Amino acid sequence: MENSDLLQVEERNQAAILTLNRPKVMNCLNFDLLYAIRDKVDSLQYRNDIRCVIITGSGDKAFCAGADLKERATLSQDEVKQFILTIRNLLTAIQNLNKPVISAVNGIALGGGTEVALASDIRIASANATMGLTETRLAIIPGGGGTQRLPRIIGVAKAKELIFTGRRVDASEALAIGLVNQVCAPQDLMDTCLSMAAQISETGPIAVEMAKYAIDKGIETDLATGLAIESNAYRVTIPTKDRIEGLTAFREKRKPVYKGE
Repeated sequence: MENSDLLQVEERNQAAILTLNRPKVMNCLNFDLLYAIRDKVDSLQYRNDIRCVIITGSGDKAFCAGADLKERATLSQDEVKQFILTIRNLLTAIQNLNKPVISAVNGIALGGGTEVALASDIRIASANATMGLTETRLAIIPGGGGTQRLPRIIGVAKAKELIFTGRRVDASEALAIGLVNQVCAPQDLMDTCLSMAAQISETGPIAVEMAKYAIDKGIETDLATGLAIESNAYRVTIPTKDRIEGLTAFREKRKPVYKGE
């Protein structure tokens, strides 16, 4: 396990677990933590041996309570702009990472904390999780992509309701509205995420990267353009050794061994 004061990094099987480690302040985001996550995410894109990234918070109370408002109170207007741009760019990097990202929402996730989860591909919440984009209650709006990602995930009308009111939702409501993929008991959260990561690691790495690319880029456009994006992404998989290995393993009735080639 790699440890910094702010971000713990553990690798298990083919998954990298990034743990936001500011439990005394509910794992809220300051500049230093944002930079630590940014540097780690940047390095992970070149790691072919890592098939999935899991983001969670330390302790059992909070995933991430959003921006560090004590730090925010000391910032000038220009520094606030810098903070917003830093978190927005980080969350875009998480969304664009060339491997799946799972948020293990282990408690309170508010504001920027919910935005971290929204930038992930899959969200799994513990039964005690609470989520919400609460910024309007501070007379600001979500600035880390929340106004854009939330409606794409749960629909425009529901996203407007949650953002306009700043209301928090519990795990069961989050599941009902499609904000999270699964809910499990708190003690089972990491095992559930690792189980999903293990299922992902059985698949073809290039195929998953291209599927993520096709979904993320295609959802932003019309169907005809999306189908063209899919066609081009499919074409990338055709000349790979992994595709031949998949067919061979199927014929030989064995598990395929994919190498990302």
